Amino acid sequence: MVKNYTIAPPVADKLTAAGFHALSDPLRLQILELLREQELCVCDLCDRLSVPQPKLSFHLKALKDAALVRSRQEGRWIYYSLNLAQFIALEQYLAEYRRFSQILPARPCSDAD
Repeated sequence: MVKNYTIAPPVADKLTAAGFHALSDPLRLQILELLREQELCVCDLCDRLSVPQPKLSFHLKALKDAALVRSRQEGRWIYYSLNLAQFIALEQYLAEYRRFSQILPARPCSDAD
């Protein structure tokens, strides 16, 4: 049986999927919460989160790969900040469900014998 959509459902691209994956980890959410306040370097993030630098770097890479954070180098320090444009893109992706999805009752299934 073929489903007919009056409006095609939203299609997630790889960056959208990476964004939701990155948001699924509690430590990454803590990193994002800290970056809401201000740009921070790795050493400040390590101190505030009480995590070793290699662990933090792993999670920062996931956030960067998902384009949720940006980095900039100043001397020997790397500073991280939020990439608000990508948060807007994820928000708009979710808004499409609210805007265009209809909750329709299920159609009865037919027994094909």
